[in-house]
Amino acid sequence: MEYETILLDITDGLAVLTLNRPDKMNALTTQMRAEITHAMKQAAKDARCVVLTGAGPAFCSGQDLGDASSTGKIDLERSLRDEYEPMLETIHNCPVPTIAAVNGPAAGAGANLALCADVVIATESAYFLQAFARIGLLPDAGGTWFMPRQMGLAKAMGAALFADKISARQADEWGLIWEAIADEAFDAHWRKRASYLASGPTAGFGAIKQALRGTYEKTLPQQLATEAHLQGNCGRTRDFSEGVVAFLEKRPAKFEGR
Repeated sequence: MEYETILLDITDGLAVLTLNRPDKMNALTTQMRAEITHAMKQAAKDARCVVLTGAGPAFCSGQDLGDASSTGKIDLERSLRDEYEPMLETIHNCPVPTIAAVNGPAAGAGANLALCADVVIATESAYFLQAFARIGLLPDAGGTWFMPRQMGLAKAMGAALFADKISARQADEWGLIWEAIADEAFDAHWRKRASYLASGPTAGFGAIKQALRGTYEKTLPQQLATEAHLQGNCGRTRDFSEGVVAFLEKRPAKFEGR
């Protein structure tokens, strides 16, 4: 598939999906959501880590309110169910680690697109904005699910009601994202983090994602059983064997992702 609104590069096990409408602050259209969904499925098969980032000065400004196909007599429920849900579920359910490299403002659905990734790394000049209340709506695209879990109900409620900008530094301190990095070091830093994941024990990373995400719905005994099951699976991988041998030989492990 040829993409018109995004770029996809897969090199050495690392897939970089770039939102590529810089003149529109990478605002999301119907076509863009479909292309992101398709590209994520492809990247999940061909790469061991996927990075989402934006072209130009912004990460993503959210829904493109000028997109006639999205806003002409818009059916918000249909749009969310038919376009946003498949995109977000594809990212959330990706079997390999995902990083949102937030290179600039992330607003509305764009903020929640970033929060859908496993790890969010933002440049210090970036910010997150839940702007929905300004037009009489509530946070969507998973915002009401991600925010309370990652920074607590009190902060999530304030962010949703007041629609204040949350700086990358604040987001880091509040637990909304993993880390905020100085602008001049940002690109090299997220690439180093992504390369680490792309060359790591892929099955082990997948098990970590599964265990941590399921913990909210489980009792301690249930979670202990889940850990035991997943650990048993990981213990049968080639990467586990390589990790142990490398540890004993006091050298870096050379993981194959299997």
